[in-house]
Amino acid sequence: MSEAIDRKLLEALVCPVTRGRLVWDREANELVCHNAGLAYPIQQGVPIMLPDAARRLDD
Repeated sequence: MSEAIDRKLLEALVCPVTRGRLVWDREANELVCHNAGLAYPIQQGVPIMLPDAARRLDD
């Protein structure tokens, strides 16, 4: 089940690698940075913004 993410939080967060915009993937419950090719997981409503915890989009 995906949880809703606060719109203001989404606007404030940026990719820690590129400082670029993030897009919320509701189905995968991830924040995606297309420029970095990374998807950051959201666990129990908390975005895990660590590059080591991110999934590569090409995986």
